[in-house]
Amino acid sequence: APIKALCSQRFDDWKEKFGPIGLTCKELTGDTLMDDLFEIHHADIIITTPEKWDSMTRRWRDNSIVQVVRLFLIDEVHVIKDESRGATLEVVVSRMKTIQSSLWRLLEKHDTVPPLRFVAVSATIPNTQDIAEWLSDSKMPAVCLKIDEDQRPVKLRKIVLGFPCSDNQTEFKFDLTLNYKIASVIQTYSEQKPALVFCATRKGVQQAASVLAKDAKFLLSIEQKQRLQGFANSLKDSKLRDLLTYGVAYHHAGMEISDRKIIEGAFAVGDLPVLFTTSTLAMGVNLPAHLVVIKSTMHYVGGVFQEYSETDILQMIGRAGRPQFDTTATAVIMTRCSTKARYIQMLNGADIIESSLHRHLIEHLNAEIVLHTVTDVSVALEWIRSTFLYIRALKNPTHYGFSSGLDKVGIEAKLQELCLKNLNDLSSFDLIRMDEANNFKPTETGRLMAWYYIAFDTVKQFFTIKGTETLNELVTMISSCTEFVDVKLRTNEKKILNTLNKDKDKITIRFPMEGKIKTREMKVNCLIQAQLGCIPIQDFTLTQDTGRIFRNGLRVTRWLSDFLSSSKNNFSALLNSLILAKCFRCRLWENSLHVSKQLEKIGVSLSNAMVNAGLTSFKKIEDINARELELVTYYFILNRHPPFGNQIKESVLHLPKYELEIEQLPKYSDTSAEILVTVKLTNYEQLQTKRTAPDFHYVSLVIGDADNQVIFNQKIMDSVLLKTGNWMKKIEVKRALKSEDISINLISSDYVGLDIQRAYTAFYLTPKPEGRKVVTNQKLKAESTLDICCGSPQSLPAAKVDTGGRPKQEIAYKKYGNRECNHRCKNKDVCGHDCCKTGVLPKSQMNGDTNFSLYLADLRSRNSVSSVPPVKRLKMQMLNQAENVDLKQFVFTPKSLLPALPRYY
Repeated sequence: APIKALCSQRFDDWKEKFGPIGLTCKELTGDTLMDDLFEIHHADIIITTPEKWDSMTRRWRDNSIVQVVRLFLIDEVHVIKDESRGATLEVVVSRMKTIQSSLWRLLEKHDTVPPLRFVAVSATIPNTQDIAEWLSDSKMPAVCLKIDEDQRPVKLRKIVLGFPCSDNQTEFKFDLTLNYKIASVIQTYSEQKPALVFCATRKGVQQAASVLAKDAKFLLSIEQKQRLQGFANSLKDSKLRDLLTYGVAYHHAGMEISDRKIIEGAFAVGDLPVLFTTSTLAMGVNLPAHLVVIKSTMHYVGGVFQEYSETDILQMIGRAGRPQFDTTATAVIMTRCSTKARYIQMLNGADIIESSLHRHLIEHLNAEIVLHTVTDVSVALEWIRSTFLYIRALKNPTHYGFSSGLDKVGIEAKLQELCLKNLNDLSSFDLIRMDEANNFKPTETGRLMAWYYIAFDTVKQFFTIKGTETLNELVTMISSCTEFVDVKLRTNEKKILNTLNKDKDKITIRFPMEGKIKTREMKVNCLIQAQLGCIPIQDFTLTQDTGRIFRNGLRVTRWLSDFLSSSKNNFSALLNSLILAKCFRCRLWENSLHVSKQLEKIGVSLSNAMVNAGLTSFKKIEDINARELELVTYYFILNRHPPFGNQIKESVLHLPKYELEIEQLPKYSDTSAEILVTVKLTNYEQLQTKRTAPDFHYVSLVIGDADNQVIFNQKIMDSVLLKTGNWMKKIEVKRALKSEDISINLISSDYVGLDIQRAYTAFYLTPKPEGRKVVTNQKLKAESTLDICCGSPQSLPAAKVDTGGRPKQEIAYKKYGNRECNHRCKNKDVCGHDCCKTGVLPKSQMNGDTNFSLYLADLRSRNSVSSVPPVKRLKMQMLNQAENVDLKQFVFTPKSLLPALPRYY
């Protein structure tokens, strides 16, 4: 089914119907949790959306559940015409047909694989024969059943009313004038039965309901008034509560879910006379009415007003008629006089349903190449023949930009040309490649694009990454992705968003944007930062948008971190992408104080209370007494009784605790160093019996240098560490130009507060070349060189020294033009004198303060060590030095009512 609301409704209905006969129903949508995905394998009936099933079938070779589907039901199949979502439904059906064909090819005996059957239904498709032809195959042609309008169980009367609209009158003003016409329309056509009024916007729904409540008085029985009052008392929306007592209500997707359910229930039982709603209800919850009114035929889409499509109009008037109550029903369309004739003609006939796949072909073509269902150009054309696009292109080529005079061969050539154009675009961004036999091969980036369901425009945008992006810059880039194009910036939201962005008196987002919130991208950016910063958003519509942003954003950030992992010169961007992907998963910034929010049974209020009490790290929560932890909730009026404190401490105790050790091995050279990295799970014995983190939890070990090069990048699963308690790896570190400092990062995949991020300085056999300064700040782009007046060290005359029998090449100080010092150490390579290794300046330069002497002084300040120094070890742990929280500051001490009197003796 096309939307989640319809899936939920069908799931609730079928669960009760099929449960008694032993069949299990499962709902699979964007809201499905990971645990539910495992349960899907045991389901008999799966109710899902085209988008979710598309993401499942893109991995069908690894997913046996897709191969055993034998009946595929498609509700509202006319959605195939939708510009943004129709292509997904078309590709999903074509792919299921391909899977069936593939299974037949794999098995010699086709009898062992029962055929996959399709059933598609719609109330608003005129060219049903085209749909039937699309669903058919060479062995089994589809049966097409058309039900005439006269066979409706409830006879439908259709009326179009035209209202004057002057040329200088805006659509907003025209829509407002229709609010005052609603009362007479309902009085004329409702016959005192429930009426459903469709409006263009959420704000328009509320305005029209308020006008009708003032203009019209409905005859309600005493019992009906009492039931409406009971419904009203359960509502959270105060405006809606007041309207409901008058017999008027509104319904839209931006409302609280509980309020929507109450309104739907009141209307379904017939207690609510009039319900105002947006056009999205026509596609979602089934709420039939005796009278359906479409108030204005224009709606606001993408910043401009557009006429409703014929499919939308037919879908809305299809809500008219309640088979259990009515024998007749009425649908009224309120439009301008200039468009009245158009809608009369529309109701008498219907426009042909066309495909929209050609506008979204590139993403789906890449997915098929990843699945190996499309392997070359000829197979690509064969795949096109299995789509609805092919069926309609043969019958209406001009709609798809082809000449009307083309025959079948010419149209197929044009479709092949369209495929080649998209294939070239994929190849230009290295998403696919051609082998010697001219077969298509997906690249790792192409696989990731299909796996994470990423739009091609988003991929193109991230190909512009330089590799030095900060966390703020990555958030800005993600906010402009195609995946958030359906997020709209509404006028009434700007005040709230601007307050979140900049406000002197309130908590604002981490990275404020310049100016006012004016675009969709700025809204998405603001909501992302507000959620990650635990800033409350007092608007349910914005809360809904935030949920949708984070569901899509989780896919985009995970794709981005995997995409950047394939490159070696983008350490900063890679590290920040890993951190951002974890932030999206936890819905917290990586440095957030609200670490407790990640624990079970702790929500926003309790997390705030724990932050106010100073419990801002897992270490502090672990160290506090369980009873004191419960006392924190008591002081903030969030009473939690024993054993709540024990349960929270238990969760923290069984989180993985990591330790990082770096050891430089005694294998020295001028250009590289070798380090041994050890990751330890310090509490791995405790985790053998119980673990708070999920089984698939891992940490990413990312090491980079001062030149922004990635030295090492690898995921380390907890399951690996649980076997022995540690993980070790020898890593070669190439010498960077800017500095010997390297950045070592251990990033948790799922938890904020477990990361380890440290700096480490590697030792090399020779000091840094004199021609460059040590630049530790990566923001400095230019490298400065020393002005050497006396030439390079190699050009200085070498002093005559006694080598003591040692080969001359072993005397390191001669490289710098120095002479041997006067110390009489037996082994100058291991003694404690710096001058025994680097030598001293020639006498001619002892008194001169030259640039080279400054260079040597700099070397000494950096503690030059011998050519065979002792092994250098560095032990790093998580920041656990915090002290226990003292809660005595929260104890209430009552003041004395009377001042204490002094005593005299």
